Amino acid sequence: MKKRNTLYVLLACVNILFILYALAVNYIIDPGAEAFLSHKTDLKRELHLPVWLTVMRVHVAFACIAMAAGLLNFSKRLFEKSRKFHRINGYVYIVSVLVVVLTSGYMAPYATGGKISSMGFNMLNIIWLLITVTALAQIKKKRTLRHRNWMIRSYAFCFTNMLIHLITSLFQQGFGVNYVTGYTIGVYGSIVLLLVIPDIIIRTIGQSGDTRVTP
Repeated sequence: MKKRNTLYVLLACVNILFILYALAVNYIIDPGAEAFLSHKTDLKRELHLPVWLTVMRVHVAFACIAMAAGLLNFSKRLFEKSRKFHRINGYVYIVSVLVVVLTSGYMAPYATGGKISSMGFNMLNIIWLLITVTALAQIKKKRTLRHRNWMIRSYAFCFTNMLIHLITSLFQQGFGVNYVTGYTIGVYGSIVLLLVIPDIIIRTIGQSGDTRVTP
């Protein structure tokens, strides 16, 4: 129990800071995404900036909603207080993930790093959607433990952008790799980490036999 509480507090702190950072950068500091777009060279498709910016803002907004909704649904106190809220908020999370995946699919062809990065983003989107659908299917079958574990795996993908930029910075600043190459490594490196880290967390917090609940 202590491990779970500690992880939740840590998750909440990272979550809040990242949401504030994402909103500040994308809506206040650099609403035109000039710094990010400066790395997009030799694009094979023409970038329609007004459309791309609109899609990007929708993407960021729903990514933040997904992060917040997921965080609330991992709260044991809120779950025990109102299972109805937990259920409704769960659907908010799922819809948000769907919007994030769709908008990411639109932006993927314009990804920094070209076709290789684009393929990586499409892979991320497919995996995230499949994992989220699996989590939904598990709770429909009243398998609460499996649902929780698959939700942990799904929620990890909310931090995709953070991981990509951390890995990019690591390779750029630590190994002298250029930004575009570092970004591509970041995309595929994040896939590996997002599939490995959740299972480490699941083993850390422990799990008992599967549980079924009645409506």
